[in-house]
This record gives sequence, structure tokens and C-alpha cells, in this order.
Amino acid sequence: EYEGDRNSEGERHGFGKARLPNGDTYEGQYEHGLRSGRGTYRFKNGALYTGDYLQNKKHGKGVFFYPDGSKYAGDWVHDQRQGYGEYLYPNGDTYTGEWANDKRHGQGTYVYKDTGSKYVGAWINGIQEGPAELIHLNHRFKGNFLNGKPLGHGKFIFDIGCEQHGEYIQPVQVKEIEKEEEEEDEPPLPVEPKWKASEITKLTPWSPHDKEPAS
Repeated sequence: EYEGDRNSEGERHGFGKARLPNGDTYEGQYEHGLRSGRGTYRFKNGALYTGDYLQNKKHGKGVFFYPDGSKYAGDWVHDQRQGYGEYLYPNGDTYTGEWANDKRHGQGTYVYKDTGSKYVGAWINGIQEGPAELIHLNHRFKGNFLNGKPLGHGKFIFDIGCEQHGEYIQPVQVKEIEKEEEEEDEPPLPVEPKWKASEITKLTPWSPHDKEPAS
């Protein structure tokens, strides 16, 4: 069903309201039969998008309320979260920063609601990766991350005015010698990187971009 403006060719054009066969509804701007301009789209499952459209796709700036209670407000490109935006997760965590292809990608800040801790730094395809700072209540860690875990040189900075330098080392997994008939390989359990401290110093300007801590 559609009620609204049409052009001389009979296409939906201008402002209109539509009910789609699947029960979703749209109210907003049309151009040549397609959703283009500002509009509000209500999904039958309870989700809602209000913002910019271009040729039936979410494109420009808009806010999406998801059925699980989460919400994204920011930039869209061809129906995907892309550019800059803020995401509120169902558990109360928030991410504010850059997006590409629906994923956290670039520079961004993730705040953990339960602990108040926050990760400020680089992301690749939704995963914490690259130089970053992990800020806790009375201390913070500055270093590099890989696959969401700290790895390599870094330092802990304590509010009392000192730092602990060191590095996160990936422990080597020892493979047990098995009987030959047991050919099925069980996937190895993920091993947490271990922190190896090297020195305690006063506050220094070292950053994760430097390979070695200043001695």
C-alpha cells in the first residue's frame, strides 16, 4: 500500500507512506520510485531506522535501533555502518569511532560499562589491533594489540607516578608426542600472552610507536 506524491510517470516521488508486503512500513522521501532523502523505516521485528536514504539504501547519516536494545547513530554507506558513528550495546558498553563494512575499523574508543575501563586506539575488522591504550581506574596500559590481546613492548602507567616497562610475550605451545593412530588434531587452546616486566621508571614520554622503551 502507498499513499503520497507521484511524478508524471506515476512513480513514487516526493513524500509518501508505504506498507510493504512483509509488514514493514516506511514514511519519508522518494525519488523515482525509490526511498531517497530523509525517512523512517519501521521493521516488523521492532527495529527502526530513521535517517538518510539513497536509492533504497541507508546512506548518509542515520540512527538504527536494533531489536536487542542496541543502537547505532552515525554514518552509513550503501546500507552499511561506514565512516564515523557511536554504537550502544545491549550490555551498556559503547564504541565511538570509525567504521568500515559494518565493523569497527580505524581509530575508536570502547568503554566497558561494568568496569569503567576503556580501550582507546586502533581497530581492524572489528578487532582491537595496533597501537592503543587500555585505561583502568587507577592505572593504564600503553602498547600494541594483536587479535584483541596486548603483544610486544608496552608499559603500565600508575597514578602514583611511576611506570612498569616490559613486554607481552606469546608463550610457545608444547605439543605432546601422541601415538601414531591418533590422527585427529584437536585445535590448540588459545594461550594468553604473558607480561614480562623489565624495569620501573618515572613517567616517560614513550609511546607504542617506539619499538624499544627509552632506557
